[in-house]
Amino acid sequence: QVQLVESGGGLVQPGGSLRLSCAASGRTLSIYRMGWFRQAPGKEREFVAATTWSGGSTYGADSVKGRFTISRDNTKNTVYLQMNNLKPEDTAVYYCAAAKRVGVTRRENYDYWGQGTQVTVSS
Repeated sequence: QVQLVESGGGLVQPGGSLRLSCAASGRTLSIYRMGWFRQAPGKEREFVAATTWSGGSTYGADSVKGRFTISRDNTKNTVYLQMNNLKPEDTAVYYCAAAKRVGVTRRENYDYWGQGTQVTVSS
């Protein structure tokens, strides 16, 4: 029903910036809350940030607050994750997801997932 495609990942130096995009398609997208998760090798998938299509409600994990910003462009059905001051520990596969349930920080509340895009922060 809902398809999500991430893009924009790549290799960046520590302190650099990168913007990820999540192109969403499907019917009634406005009922979903949109989130970004990431998963590093050997670690569980963790919450990064979330927003609604209206943009009136956002939330970010403590580990990325002040550095990452989630936003959306409703005309393009696209959600973005602007990542600034990147650190090596930010290296992970980043996933876009859509949730109907309340509770955006929990993986189990998300119904649809993209394939992920690799972000590598290294000098």
